[in-house]
Amino acid sequence: MIIAVIILLVVIIGFLMLYNMSVYKKIDVYKNVNQRITSLNVLQEFMDTIGEEKSADEKIRKINEILIEKYDIKYSTIVVYTGTEYTIKATNVDQKHWDTLRNLHKEEIFKDSIQTATPKYITVDREGERLPYQKLEFGRAKSAMFFPLYIDNIYIGYWIIESGIPHDFDNVDTTILEVVKNNIISALRSIEKQGVVENIVRTDEFTGLKSAEYLYSEGKRLIDAYATSAICMFKIVNIADINENIGRHTGNAVITEISNLIKNNISDEYIFVRYMGPKFVIAFSGVEVNNVADFMNDIKQKIESMEVPADERDLYEDDEENLTAKPKINVVVTKYYKGTQIEGVTKKLEEFLDNRTEENAINYI
Repeated sequence: MIIAVIILLVVIIGFLMLYNMSVYKKIDVYKNVNQRITSLNVLQEFMDTIGEEKSADEKIRKINEILIEKYDIKYSTIVVYTGTEYTIKATNVDQKHWDTLRNLHKEEIFKDSIQTATPKYITVDREGERLPYQKLEFGRAKSAMFFPLYIDNIYIGYWIIESGIPHDFDNVDTTILEVVKNNIISALRSIEKQGVVENIVRTDEFTGLKSAEYLYSEGKRLIDAYATSAICMFKIVNIADINENIGRHTGNAVITEISNLIKNNISDEYIFVRYMGPKFVIAFSGVEVNNVADFMNDIKQKIESMEVPADERDLYEDDEENLTAKPKINVVVTKYYKGTQIEGVTKKLEEFLDNRTEENAINYI
């Protein structure tokens, strides 16, 4: 009887062990499926962020916030190598630790990771210890995972996640984190081109206006606050004649006078840039094309009634007294729809003006 009871208990215990193993496997499968679903959702949020009308730096910071929230990460830092220096693009770590975080490439413990393009996991065993790269801090991070970032085999920086708990990443699915890392790289690749455009914006020395690139970055975000806008381009059609017949200094003065006239007559909500050479663009944010007509007719009349005195540096002894330059402009206006390519719109306007050799009325296309 006792033997039968023992055998029955052994069978029950064996059954329970098998059942528990089955439950654990199902839990692991559920966790893996859940992590993959989370990764897909994160990727979608990455793509949504890339498509938003934000600056490149704002997009990277938002991507880092998504990582912290979705993966319940204590600290996450993305550092990018610009070719000359390491810059923290996104982090939720207190600024007093930034010098340490932007110099992790100098730490011996991470050098091999960078050279071999492999992740590095480090942790402490006891509360009194600190991670090798920590100089003055003890309590902030007790474990960390370091991921070097490469685009087309070119090293561009690193991503590091940290926890205040020892061995916190021991059981983390590294394949999921590799997917996350690759998503970060894809996002940085997409954002890189936008960053290039933003960084090449220049201010024209004669007019004080932003260059055309401003339209494609910060300017576009301001314009896209409205569903539609009117984009106007005008060209000083006789600037080459002024430069040749009077002088380049006078030509520059003409450009400056015209710029000042328009700056003094348009709202701060509108965007005015020197597009290229004698071409300028005014973006009337949120304004319908037909509402621009009276304003541009008035501007055209004021510009063409200007008489800009010849710069004394351009004058010769036999030049007539009171020599002046009288600018003429051609104008074209079109409708812009939020979210479309504004560079395509300005290219169309430029081509239209370049095919107009004579002065004419304001055109609408």
